[in-house]
Amino acid sequence: MQVNFYATLRPIVGGKTVEFPLSEGSTVGQLVELVVTTYPALRQELLDESGKLYGHVHVFVNGRDAPLLYNALDTVLRPEDVVSIFPAVGGGS
Repeated sequence: MQVNFYATLRPIVGGKTVEFPLSEGSTVGQLVELVVTTYPALRQELLDESGKLYGHVHVFVNGRDAPLLYNALDTVLRPEDVVSIFPAVGGGS
């Protein structure tokens, strides 16, 4: 499964898009766990102390924020899904 990374996450993974070996029937939550296992530096960027996705981190599946999907992080991914991970974004004055 291809995952797109944005902003401050790109230098950690070494590019915009990374391919992850994901078994059929895997969920968004399992993908997130695979991402932080593959790139341990992402754990502190994406997950809180209890291993839950930070509220300010957005994992989009086909343009929809995963926590807002019907099954949230338990949503089963399909091979054709487009997954994008965004860190918190701030700025301005």
